[in-house]
Amino acid sequence: MNVLNFIEAFFTDGAHWHGYDGIPTRFLEHIGYSLEALAIAAAIGLPVGLVTGHTGRGGNTLAFIATAARALPSFGLLVLLFVLLGLGLAPVMIPLVVLAVPPILVTTYEAVRSVDPAPVDAARGMGMHEAEVLFRVELPVALPLILSGLRSAAIQIVSTATIAAYVSFGGLGRYIVDGLYQRDYEKVVGGATLVAVLALATLGVFWTVARLTVSPGVRRGG
Repeated sequence: MNVLNFIEAFFTDGAHWHGYDGIPTRFLEHIGYSLEALAIAAAIGLPVGLVTGHTGRGGNTLAFIATAARALPSFGLLVLLFVLLGLGLAPVMIPLVVLAVPPILVTTYEAVRSVDPAPVDAARGMGMHEAEVLFRVELPVALPLILSGLRSAAIQIVSTATIAAYVSFGGLGRYIVDGLYQRDYEKVVGGATLVAVLALATLGVFWTVARLTVSPGVRRGG
């Protein structure tokens, strides 16, 4: 059987659409892990990136942190945390957050730093406070790049959240891990296909968000 046959067999099997191991359940579990990890990473990366980008301080430190975080192996960190913390959500969330923070942090910093200084200086000349300068002048212009960092982080989370299955969690990785163990390659290919579909859907969501939130003038300028 080729890959297309495996995909057809997996999705046409009614047993894969019902129960705790059904596609809707696993899909929602995977989305839940991914959204939670992205929310935590954004809560860490966005404020730090915005403040450091606005002030122009800490760029070298951010680059060091990002490089160090990217060097950590997600699967190795997952296993280590599972041994230290036991079964729970934390061993899954921490590697995903560590993976997602660097692109959000660095991209946000670079996005704010890349804003044309002329309107920023003009805003200060008009008497705007620093917070107003950041949120009313710099943020709208930097938003496309900031969204690109969030999009990159989201795709990495969606792809890597499959490792949750290695410590008995659910999600789409369950099909891949169980399929390999059972030598059920329909499950393996089906799970991988669902992860790819979710990654493409994530791209579509961020494209829609960008169309709705980014000023048309900024889009044309980009």
